[in-house]
Amino acid sequence: MATKIRLTRLGKKKQPTYRVVVTDSRKPRDGRYIEQLGIYDPRQDPSLIRIDNERALYWLNTGAQPTERAQKLLEISGAWTLFKVAKGEIHTVGDSADDTKTAKKKAKAAKAEVVEEVAEDAPEEIAEEVADVAEDSAAEEVTEETADDSSEES
Repeated sequence: MATKIRLTRLGKKKQPTYRVVVTDSRKPRDGRYIEQLGIYDPRQDPSLIRIDNERALYWLNTGAQPTERAQKLLEISGAWTLFKVAKGEIHTVGDSADDTKTAKKKAKAAKAEVVEEVAEDAPEEIAEEVADVAEDSAAEEVTEETADDSSEES
C-alpha cells in the first residue's frame, strides 16, 4: 500500500483548518485516513502547527511520502530534519555511533585503572567517589579527543 502524509481539510467555508494525516494515496482528500499526526491552522497569527514528530518520523521511515505542503510543515516542526539525519543525508558533528562507542570504552578503561590504583590505598567509599570524578574527567577528555579527530578527518 502506498501511504502519503498529507492534509485533510476541516472547517466552514472560508475558514479552513487542516489535519496532518497518513492515508492511502488512493483515498480522497477528505476520506478515511490511517492515523492523524497533527493539526495545522493557517488562520491564526502566527499559524498553529502541532505535529507529533515521533509518529511522523516512524511513518517517514516506513516509506510514507509527504506532499509538498505536508513536507513544509514537517520541516517547520523538525521531523523532516530528524528523518534526514537518521537517513544519513545530513551529517552531524561528533554524533557518530562509532565515536560514541569508542569514547565509552575508553572511559570505562580509565575508570577501571583509577579504581585499581585508589582501591589499594584508600577505603572503599573514597575510592568510589574518586572513581566517579575520574570517569567524568576521562569521558570529557575522550569526547574532546574524538571531536578533534573527527574535525581533522573532515
